[in-house]
Amino acid sequence: MAATTHTVSNQAPPLVGYDVYGGDRALTEGVERHLAPELLEQARQELGELGRAAGSAQAQEWGAQANENPPKLRTHDRYGHRIDEVEFHPAYHRVLGKAVTAGLTDAWGRPGGHVRRAAGFFVWSQAEAGHACPVSMTHAAVPALRVDPDLAAEWEPRLTSHVYEVGLRPAAEKGGVLFGMGMTEKQGGSDVRANTTAAKPLDGAGEYLLTGHKWFCSAPMSDGFLVLGQAPGGLSCFLVPRVLADGTRNVFAIQRLKDKLGNKSNASAEVEFDGTWARLVGEEGRGVRTIIEMVAATRLDCVIGSAALVRQALTQAVHHAEHRSAFGAKLIDQPLMRNVLADLALESEAATVLMLRLAAAYDAVQDSGDEQERAFLRLAVPAAKYWVTKRCTPAVVEALECLGGNGYVEESGLPRLLRESPLNSIWEGSGNVQALDVLRALQREPQALDAFLREIGRARGADHRLDAAIKDLLTELADLTGLEARARRVVERMALVLQGSLLVRWAPPQVADAFCASRLGGDWGAAFGTLPHTLDLGAVVERARITG
Repeated sequence: MAATTHTVSNQAPPLVGYDVYGGDRALTEGVERHLAPELLEQARQELGELGRAAGSAQAQEWGAQANENPPKLRTHDRYGHRIDEVEFHPAYHRVLGKAVTAGLTDAWGRPGGHVRRAAGFFVWSQAEAGHACPVSMTHAAVPALRVDPDLAAEWEPRLTSHVYEVGLRPAAEKGGVLFGMGMTEKQGGSDVRANTTAAKPLDGAGEYLLTGHKWFCSAPMSDGFLVLGQAPGGLSCFLVPRVLADGTRNVFAIQRLKDKLGNKSNASAEVEFDGTWARLVGEEGRGVRTIIEMVAATRLDCVIGSAALVRQALTQAVHHAEHRSAFGAKLIDQPLMRNVLADLALESEAATVLMLRLAAAYDAVQDSGDEQERAFLRLAVPAAKYWVTKRCTPAVVEALECLGGNGYVEESGLPRLLRESPLNSIWEGSGNVQALDVLRALQREPQALDAFLREIGRARGADHRLDAAIKDLLTELADLTGLEARARRVVERMALVLQGSLLVRWAPPQVADAFCASRLGGDWGAAFGTLPHTLDLGAVVERARITG
């Protein structure tokens, strides 16, 4: 029977069938800026295909299904044998498989690989964020394994493969593998030197047996893991395969899966080692130094992942405002809503331009061994990780509010973004860990500060508010009084000045002007939507619209 009480009107149509890559001006311009001309045609083709897939109805359905049907732990088979397997919904495998076949674990061996991968990771994370964890750790394991050339030769081709194969089998029998990481334990958390997992050497060179546990071990169905354990020579890094070369299962007892706030599609587990075979990576006693390259790469992915969440939330908010009318006008044309959307757009573009600049620095280090860029990354990565991930949750909340009650219901997709939004600020070291890491670099690695100051100095003289902010930052850095207690304040300022310097150089004048006025010049309130009304907010919002 047809409804006769009313007709449905003034509702935004579904946002589907669009190009997540090609419709994002800040992203496409950044890729064009950082890639060599000879790489652009192929990159446009690859990223365009991925962008259209990410904006498709199929990808949106996969994302919803993967989160509505979370993974299930199977500790034993029907006969009582221990199997320690996690079952995922088929949609999760489709999302993860698309990421692997699109090359999102393959950055280290191809020209411009980090910029191309960062853009792809940014695009595909907007379809579904939970799969990004194993993708990130697989990508990030490569530099850690390179400390041991034999291990790298064996594992790197598998890690960077574009083949996704489900199931636990010996790695040598698979066309591609995924990696996880296990660092934290119950008693220590981020203080990994307090780890108690014991590593007993065997007669075979580099072979050990591990006894202990890991409190957080995400993607437990990965083919291998880099973990920390206490060897006779101190805290060391080890490679733990899930399946041994002879086909037998390694001891990897999954105790339970974490019931997390968000990130529902991805499994995070507590695992026990009891005579678990492992291979030493690097030297005994140098575990943190060995695994830190992996940590740094995953921290950049936290920046990219948060930037992707902010962009997707902004996209949903702008789309709604374009189609919804109230009080006689489209929401997007109303001054106060335009202010809110422009403020969110600034947050999004600042995060996007920063994450691409960091990826370009990785390419410079990889392609030419650029030590200046390496030093820049030492400070810029933890500063960006601190700030961009911190800004994610308030930005997503504000974007959700733009949809009103429609944004608060699960079907909108925004509640899923909101539950995901705090994650990257916690994983790979929470805010305090990042801030203290910046202080450590400032105190021990003067070349890192030199490189950072040289980077922001490239924009000096282009905007008086940026110049004043750089001067204030130098004053902050010169004052050692209570520096640890001021660490968050200092790192926040570093990140904002860096973002401002990049926008002044590369963004349209309206965007750079609004960012410098609000974030650096202090003409801004405590909530989004408090930009100075004299700015060209319409141009900022127009730039954030989906093009094409």
